[in-house]
Order: sequence, then C-alpha cells, then structure tokens
Amino acid sequence: MNIRLKPELEKLVEQDVQRGPYQNAAEFVERAVVLLHEQETWLAENAAEINAKVSEGYAAAKRAELVDAEQARGSMDQKKRAWLGDKRKA
Repeated sequence: MNIRLKPELEKLVEQDVQRGPYQNAAEFVERAVVLLHEQETWLAENAAEINAKVSEGYAAAKRAELVDAEQARGSMDQKKRAWLGDKRKA
C-alpha cells in the first residue's frame, strides 16, 4: 500500500522520527495507525455510555444545573489522577 501525505504531515512525521524511538517513517506510521485503531475501537465500544453522558449533561444544562469552569477542571483533574493511579497499579 502506498500512501501520499500532505507536505505538512510529512514534515511532522519526519520530526517525530528524528526525535523519537522510530527507525523510519513506516515504523512511525504503523504505530500511529495502531493507536488510532485502538482509540476508534474504544469509542465504538463505549458509544452508548458516551451518548448517555452527553444526554445527561445536556438535560442538566437545560435545567440550569451547571458547574463553573473551575469546578469542572478540578473534577476532571481528580478523575485523571485516579485513572493514572489505576494504570500504574495494573
């Protein structure tokens, strides 16, 4: 399979190959495709839950049950720390 990238994307790949653990552009692209596939798979597997949470948030917003940006950021930071802690234990 031959794939043509836009010049600006080629430049990004070249930069990442030069600074990263990749031997060449093909190895970099292979890793990128694997990561994208994993992300797309996760999104597909969790679509119902994601859509439910979006609907729940939209309904809360319509009821004027909103949190300010600082509260939201704090909550997300707390969830991220917990998630990272779980990943380290695994």
